[in-house]
Amino acid sequence: MAETANHPQTAAERLIAKTIEWTWALWLVGGLYIAGPALGWVLAGMAALAIYLDQAKASSIPGSIWIWLAGMAAMLVILWVGHANFELGPGKTIKSSIGWAKGWALMALFPLAGALLNVRAEVIYRAICKLGLQTIFLLPIFLAAPYVGLPELLWISPLKVIGGSGPEYFAAQLYTIEPGAGTPRWQFFAPWSPAAGMMGVIYVLLAMQEKHSGWKTVGIIGGLLLALFSQSRLALVALLVIVPFVWGASRLGKGYLWLLAAPAVLALGVFGPALFELIDSAISEFSAARADSSRVRAALGRIAIHRWETEAYWFGHGIVENGPHLVEYMPIGSHHSWYGLLFVKGLLGAIALAIPLAASFGVLLVKAQAQPNARIGLGLTLALVLYSFGENLEILAYLYWPALVVIGIALRSMSQSAKT
Repeated sequence: MAETANHPQTAAERLIAKTIEWTWALWLVGGLYIAGPALGWVLAGMAALAIYLDQAKASSIPGSIWIWLAGMAAMLVILWVGHANFELGPGKTIKSSIGWAKGWALMALFPLAGALLNVRAEVIYRAICKLGLQTIFLLPIFLAAPYVGLPELLWISPLKVIGGSGPEYFAAQLYTIEPGAGTPRWQFFAPWSPAAGMMGVIYVLLAMQEKHSGWKTVGIIGGLLLALFSQSRLALVALLVIVPFVWGASRLGKGYLWLLAAPAVLALGVFGPALFELIDSAISEFSAARADSSRVRAALGRIAIHRWETEAYWFGHGIVENGPHLVEYMPIGSHHSWYGLLFVKGLLGAIALAIPLAASFGVLLVKAQAQPNARIGLGLTLALVLYSFGENLEILAYLYWPALVVIGIALRSMSQSAKT
């Protein structure tokens, strides 16, 4: 019975499971950046066809999914207005619109697929665990590569001609050497190491839901290896924060939890000042762990905020621009979804992301008190919130899309239960 529950049965389940299980093969040929958006639009087409054939009802789409659809559609309109304001021309507008279809649009299409199509979360959990097993087998090659003379870069796929933000999305990279430190760092199938850490966190959260203890262990180990060897500071913080938060937040109605919390609140009042000093010291050490990286991130944020406030408050600049030598010519607002949004799409763009995230988080928090499916959705949404302060969610949607599908499934199950 357990195997049947985890075996793909519908076309949507087979597409999703196989795409996850073929992650490493797609990475090797440079196809990951293409596979994610293609799958998102194919699933959206399947959802539209199901409505057209009366196999599903548009009225069954949860309100929170409609908010995602409206928010991401607003991103496209805001993009057009920003381009018009700065007279960027039709060529750049078309290119940016295609970029929207490969990024922001996916943040609505995958939850829609999870909410409307006949997809079971158990299929995704098992596929993630199978991917974890592949990761465990491949890890020794990555770890040994810098010490046995293997090249950092295997190759850049010719698929890069399709277009993307840079060649790193089509590169088969075994490792990189950390500037200044001279030590190896791994990004695995992600375009950079912190993104690999993000995927490790998401995979751990998904693998924890697997019912088969053997596969569950394998999946968790695979995700942890990605998070640890990416050497991402945010990944370690996320792993320490998300699981206990979801456990506590999903039990707010339990009387014993409040009884346990009372002494903790009292202790916080007594030892609060010392605790705040400890936290401040930890933050300083956290930043000092990669001082150059922290400096560049902070400078990119300051530049993004200043230029947003003074040049393009409501609709942004329309496109990404590279910063000065001070920030190593990195894109302004990169490494931070909110700074990036304010710079490129202005205050309205930031609102278009904030409202769907807040709505999903709030609804899932309420429903998590009684529905186990909502708890994994809450954890994944919290992961997106945390990483919105360290990554550009838009550009990495092609990787973390399984989390978006599961969030949609969680919202679907709540919608159905509310009607019964």
